[in-house]
Amino acid sequence: MNNFQYKRVSSPAAAIAELSKDPAAKLVAGGTNLIDLMKYGVMAPDKLVDVNHLSFDAIKKEERSLYIGATVRNAVAAGNADVLKYQPLLSQAMLAGASAQLRNKATMGGNLLQRTRCGYFYDISAPCNKRVPGSGCAALEGYNRMHAIFGASSSCIAVNPSDMNVALTALDATILVSGPKGDRKIPVSEFHRLPGTHPELDTTLDRKEIITGLVIPDNNFAAHTTYLKVRDRISYAFALISVAVAIDLDGTAIRDIRLAMGGVAHKPWRLTEAEQLLKGKQATVENFKMAAELAMKGAKAYEHNAFKLKLAPNTMIQALKTASGVKA
Repeated sequence: MNNFQYKRVSSPAAAIAELSKDPAAKLVAGGTNLIDLMKYGVMAPDKLVDVNHLSFDAIKKEERSLYIGATVRNAVAAGNADVLKYQPLLSQAMLAGASAQLRNKATMGGNLLQRTRCGYFYDISAPCNKRVPGSGCAALEGYNRMHAIFGASSSCIAVNPSDMNVALTALDATILVSGPKGDRKIPVSEFHRLPGTHPELDTTLDRKEIITGLVIPDNNFAAHTTYLKVRDRISYAFALISVAVAIDLDGTAIRDIRLAMGGVAHKPWRLTEAEQLLKGKQATVENFKMAAELAMKGAKAYEHNAFKLKLAPNTMIQALKTASGVKA
């Protein structure tokens, strides 16, 4: 690990100023991802700007939405009464992520920004366009069991590792950011990027901007939500496939629905065509199978992850059955 400066800030303006004057500076709060990357030599910031003391630690039910501050710990958000009442899908996803110890430390803003767990990204001896642009992608011809089946490019086939991000995508969250040019809002669907030719860019956040919080609009999904995560072991493992489901039911008819997948792309993968197919239909296994088949349109496997082409739709069908209460 390289030597670095440490700067604690007490205002958003101070944090933005530090990022603006030092291109190599990085924000740190929980540090559950960044510190590991520094230890492995994947990232080597010259300065860490500590934002733990900024006043972004509130969870507030507002008139038509739920606000969660960027420095709220994942464990706090997952157990919050308003989150459990109004947005239980978010709690389910966060409780499926990492270990209890990490959830106690990790922040909402940090979780949004966590980087891929691709083994070649962490291996500084291997070519990786995400780590060193233009060096190549070792995963393309390497061991790619955990990698993407949607939205990949010849530059990168890594996946976004966050469970929380999948739920936020299904729930149409908005990310609140602040920077030198003022405040702005970014729909979560536009926050994370596909790799294209610039996989080193994980999000659309400007280098000088900070996340201040997120907002989830009110919905009628609370009674029928499921986050189903398939992984190699129950404790502290990243998703092979995960599916977030939120349904508004009128008896057995689907009035509205939100679907997103994790473990399949460089960003959480929203299944909008499958949603449109299911709206207005009955919650039946037959309809769920049709939606799952549609959801897999355009999927492409690599040498070691072809099993995902079967696992993904099966996981989606099971998640839909659980959320809707369909037994057969």
